[in-house]
Amino acid sequence: MIRLLLLFFLIGQATAAQKPNIILVMTDDQGYGPVGRHGHPWIKTPNLDALYDQSTRLTRFLVSPTCSPTRSALMTGRHPLKNGITHTILERERMALKATILPQVLKKAGYTSGIFGKWHLGDEEAYQPHKRGFDEVFIHGAGGIGQGYKCSCADVPGNKYFDPVIRHNGTFVKTKGYCTDLFFTAAMGWMKEQKEKKEPFFAYITTNAPHGPFIAPPSNTKRFTDLGFPAKNAGFYGMIENIDENMGRLMKKLAEWDLEENTVLIFMSDNGMTGGGSGRPNKSVGKSKDGKPMMMFNAGQKGLKGSADEGGVRVPFFVRWKGTLAPGRDIPNVAAHIDLFPTLVNIAGTSGPDSQVEGRSLLPLLRDPKVEWPERYLFTQKARWPTGSEPDKHQWTGFSVRSHQYRLVDKQLFDMLQDPGQKTNIAAEHPEVVKEMRAAYDTFWNCLLYTSPSPRDRG
Repeated sequence: MIRLLLLFFLIGQATAAQKPNIILVMTDDQGYGPVGRHGHPWIKTPNLDALYDQSTRLTRFLVSPTCSPTRSALMTGRHPLKNGITHTILERERMALKATILPQVLKKAGYTSGIFGKWHLGDEEAYQPHKRGFDEVFIHGAGGIGQGYKCSCADVPGNKYFDPVIRHNGTFVKTKGYCTDLFFTAAMGWMKEQKEKKEPFFAYITTNAPHGPFIAPPSNTKRFTDLGFPAKNAGFYGMIENIDENMGRLMKKLAEWDLEENTVLIFMSDNGMTGGGSGRPNKSVGKSKDGKPMMMFNAGQKGLKGSADEGGVRVPFFVRWKGTLAPGRDIPNVAAHIDLFPTLVNIAGTSGPDSQVEGRSLLPLLRDPKVEWPERYLFTQKARWPTGSEPDKHQWTGFSVRSHQYRLVDKQLFDMLQDPGQKTNIAAEHPEVVKEMRAAYDTFWNCLLYTSPSPRDRG
């Protein structure tokens, strides 16, 4: 009997050891454009470029226009409005307490989970990540370091990007160093511990960079100020190059620890690029020292953070799983943040709450781009209506519907295959497409009345 129990124990240990580790790195407000491999003219991202080369890439991966909505979607596998997320502040960023979230499901599969950086799904105790399945928590508060509002959404007063006060497993600690460096260092130290324990882990590294204020280490801003960029632009691009340096540190450690082949490494951003530090469309962000204007670069897309256009919701999505997924491969199928939950649950070899999840696992598509991928509509509603206003009054503004070929934005229709920059409105030529997409969106909106959490459920 003892031998039999020992055999079952060893089989369980072997199964756990074979489960791949999962690292999800998500930057804040970077968007699609600021990556070297995406054609950016100024920034240098050699480590992200290397990851790009080693990865299977979803080239049309869509999120929400702002921070909290995306975070709630990837944590639950369903649309943010169904999580009670209608803003990034004013207690409208709190994720419904009745939602089952990713680390809770991964725990059933033997995973331990850690978050390092930005949570932004509720700062009250009941909403904190350590109450919702995360085993290791190293975070700042609110939507950004030092932010605070006349509600529960707030960070430590007066907190700064250098030497910030961080909440570590429920205790506030004073740190030394630059925020992004600290988040990656904490994550890597924790990952090393899990490796030594031989336990599969989920590491969620969520930098607040390059969210404003646009402050980067001087070593990262100097090159841009030398080129003639204003301080905030130099800060924005410097923050991204600092992220790239930290990605290099992480990738080096994974190689040293012999974890490359048994670790799924994902890189993405939470919404489209911010205009605050990168400039505005068709306007120069300054002049170089030779007098030439330096124009904002957004990979030819329409829209920035906060927009329901492609540029407001399209982000990089690189997946490296050495020995399992093909490197250097682009997949053009449209996918979204709601697909991450079922994908990671699938990778972990477990199952989630089917009644909650409306996304689909991307794993079959990542393995074989020729797999059948049925058409569907993806819905964006940037919300952010005034508190107290009736949501129904805002149904038909700030929304979009996306299929593989078309994007409907308010009353405009674009063929994204022929016109990815959304330069020509073809609504008049295709009224049947507009009608069908609006009807689908109306059905989606009306479903929210029955599936969105009540104020009581939201806390």
